[in-house]
Amino acid sequence: MSFLDNLESNLESMESREERGDRDSRDAKSRDAERARAQASAACAEQLRKSPYAAELLKQATRLGHAMRTKVHLAWLGTTLRLEARACKLELRPTPEGVVAAFIESNAEVRSVPVDLAGNPESLAREWLASLPPVLAAPAEAELD
Repeated sequence: MSFLDNLESNLESMESREERGDRDSRDAKSRDAERARAQASAACAEQLRKSPYAAELLKQATRLGHAMRTKVHLAWLGTTLRLEARACKLELRPTPEGVVAAFIESNAEVRSVPVDLAGNPESLAREWLASLPPVLAAPAEAELD
């Protein structure tokens, strides 16, 4: 291996080490920011999970969905409470400022509103379920001849 080949190899190695170090520091910064955000919203997350608001919201959404002949799926995803019906979702997300309700249609967030955990969850459930697309009627069965 000539001197120039060796020098070029060393330079490439140093560049890749620097790039890897930059990437690692960016990853560490984003992990730290995510951890800080999670710690800041931990109080709201705990309040959401244990509040009677969440239990009543689940009850009202299920009741209203049943009246609309729509199954409402419920899930806790980490600290987020997700309700799904047809192609629409409602996510209650804890943030450092409080809990936010995100209205999602076709996997795109349409809007978000702050949630008052001391308020009436039925109004939020009605608002969300009112945004559902209508159910198409099943085609009439053809009569046998």
